[in-house]
Formats: sequence, C-alpha cells, structure tokens
Amino acid sequence: MTVLLALPPLAVTTPASAATTRTAAPYCYEEPSQPTADVSDLKARFTASNWMQTLQTMYRRRWPSGEALAVAQARDQYWTQFVRTNSFEAFAESMMVAIHEETHMWDLDPARTRWNVHTAAWINASRQDTTVPLHDGFPRKEIIPLITDRLSDSMDGIYLRDRTQGEYHLQGVLAELNAGLTGLPAVTVVQEYIRGIGASNARDIAATNLRYLLLYLRVAKSRHPDYWTKIKNEPKLRELVLTQFLRTAYWLEKSAPYTGKLGSPDADRITATNYSAENIAILEEFTGRRVRTDTQKNCTL
Repeated sequence: MTVLLALPPLAVTTPASAATTRTAAPYCYEEPSQPTADVSDLKARFTASNWMQTLQTMYRRRWPSGEALAVAQARDQYWTQFVRTNSFEAFAESMMVAIHEETHMWDLDPARTRWNVHTAAWINASRQDTTVPLHDGFPRKEIIPLITDRLSDSMDGIYLRDRTQGEYHLQGVLAELNAGLTGLPAVTVVQEYIRGIGASNARDIAATNLRYLLLYLRVAKSRHPDYWTKIKNEPKLRELVLTQFLRTAYWLEKSAPYTGKLGSPDADRITATNYSAENIAILEEFTGRRVRTDTQKNCTL
C-alpha cells in the first residue's frame, strides 16, 4: 500500500479570490478525459530529463485537468520527491502520489488557505474553489465510533488514531479527500502502464476520505450543533461537499474496471457504506440537494 504524506498546518496570511457560483439542479459531475489517446511516442522518448514535458503532454491528451495542475505547479520544488523517472512505467505509476501531493501544494498554499478558517480546492481545469469557510471544527478522531468495520483500518490508523493527525479538523478531512480525487484520475487514465503496487490503493483513498467527510457531518450535527448550524449556512462549503460526493462517484466508476491494480475490493465495500441511509440523509440535509443512488451516482436529482 502506498502511504501518502500527511501534511501539517501551514502558516497562512493571504485571503483567496472569489469562488464559483452554485450549480443549478440537475447536475452531473463530469470532466474531459481520453484514456485511450495515443502516448506511445511519449513512452518511446521518455528520459529522466524530460519528465515534466512528458507529464504535461501526456495529460493534455488524456486528462486535461492533470495538465492544468502540472502547469500551475510546474515550478514547485517538491515534484522530484514524488516522480519516478527510471522508466515510463514507473513514471506513470508514480503519478498517483505526485498529483495527490501537488494538489495539496496548490490547495494549501498560504495565498489560498488559512488553516481551519478557509480553504481552497483544485477541482479540475475549469474549476478551483477558494475561500471556502470552515469555522474551525472539531478533531476528526471523533468519527471513530461510527466506523464499525475494518475496511479502512490502515488509513484510520494514519488519519484518525494517530496522535497528531487525529486532531485535525474539517480542514484535514477536505484536504485529503480533494488530493485523493486528483490522485485517482491521474493513474486511471494511464492504467495500462502501471505494473507495480505504487497506485494500488488509489480507489481506497477516495472512498475512505469520502467516508470520513460523511461521518464528520454526522458527528457535527449530533455532537456539535452550533458548529453544524454555522457550516450549514455556508453556500460555498455546501457546494464543495456536494461536488466532492459526485466527483468521488464519477472517478470510482471510471476506475472500477481496474480494481486490483488501482484499489482493493474494499474500496467498493466502503462505497456501499457511504450510500447507507444515514449517510445519504446527512449529505442531502447539508447540501439541500437530492442525489442519485442508481447507476448515475455522479448526478443530483
């Protein structure tokens, strides 16, 4: 299993720009991708010195949102900690971690995020949410009693039971989910080149972090009513939560044929619990929108 970096709070000072307008119903989350576009020429020319050019061109052809993020983060000094360049296959496999972590770098840049006050989220090439209010919150470890299975146990140990990570509030929950939702498409669209286990929990990460968000909302309502009232009255936050729910469904469906390579069977089992009556009820109450639970789970009603 690939373990991703758990980022600490950043020192932040600068407010972000305006966020996008709420989406009108009915709404289906979708974004462009062409996972069969030819990249054989990129594979043939790949070297350790042209990896950034290769990355941008590869995603320009197969997943434009990945190209846009790579362009936005091209000067970040930390890429080389995550990108493997010993072969094209290793390079493709390393994209789950690289894109996941560079999403953190964009989202949590001090120009956009003020820890526990407001956050930002790179959604795709055409949408980046900023100044999403958080109103602090409570430690995410409080959701542990609602997890009655061991399907997400390895991640629970990192993000919930860890002495430091367990104390993170809604900021941490949203940040990990958003990064997971870029890491998953990053490898879904190049899955045929993945040979190892470096992306083998991409689907689990997305499903588990959505689990954490839904349970966090349930605990907010039941144990922190004042906080629940505050966040429920924040349109930007409500829209972001809805988008992330639909977006998770969208990319889990796109990646479903590659279970085993991009995730364990537990990802689908976790997803089934995410669609429990209690979880759908809290999502719909919080967002004010009804969601589909049939074969078009990436859509509202």
